[in-house]
Amino acid sequence: MAVIEIRDKKSDQLLARHVTADEWDKGGLQFHSKDDEYLQVGTWGYDAGKRLLAHTHNDMPRSVVRTQETLYVRKGRIQARVYSEARELIDTREVREGDLLTLMWGGHGYTILEDGTQVLEIKNGPYVGAERDRVRFEG
Repeated sequence: MAVIEIRDKKSDQLLARHVTADEWDKGGLQFHSKDDEYLQVGTWGYDAGKRLLAHTHNDMPRSVVRTQETLYVRKGRIQARVYSEARELIDTREVREGDLLTLMWGGHGYTILEDGTQVLEIKNGPYVGAERDRVRFEG
């Protein structure tokens, strides 16, 4: 499967990117985001002995207007629902152990499909609180 982009067909806006677990098999450094996206998401795959140079990151002012998040399903399965900015359901998909799902725009909701499911969620900050950060809706 590899990398699947989920787009709003009306506006062609990229809502989410699903990177399936088999994408890790490509090896090396693979980035699954564009340079101008708020959240940079990549995977590594190297053999023992590979040495990566130490580095620091420079102070760089950035302007971020939207929270984006990436889910990594460590164990189990979830069903992800991806919505347009207008809160219309665009896609429903199963995200499995080892998969990544990056939510870019629009809305999203989840259903846990297996007991003991574990998901790592990473998003840009700072966090400004639930009342200012999001709007919940039925979907």
